[in-house]
Amino acid sequence: MAQQVSGQITVTTAGTEVQGPNIKGARFALKAHPNNTDTVWIGNDGANAIAATTGFPLNPGETILRTMRNLNELWFDADISGEKVCWFIVES
Repeated sequence: MAQQVSGQITVTTAGTEVQGPNIKGARFALKAHPNNTDTVWIGNDGANAIAATTGFPLNPGETILRTMRNLNELWFDADISGEKVCWFIVES
């Protein structure tokens, strides 16, 4: 079976961070879904959490590249429930 190379992470409840899935890679592209209505926050505050006060903001449609071993190293939160972050492995 082929490894999953793309997907979406949904923050079901605003203010409650979601851990990224267990997906190994070397470099990931992360994009706030273009249909989002507000900011999503990504990162890891060192205590395996994230919030608007400790995260990196992505507004609808914005993209960043991130080098890491696994997508589960990041946590995701949002200002609005149901917002999404799309991800893609750029390099494995």
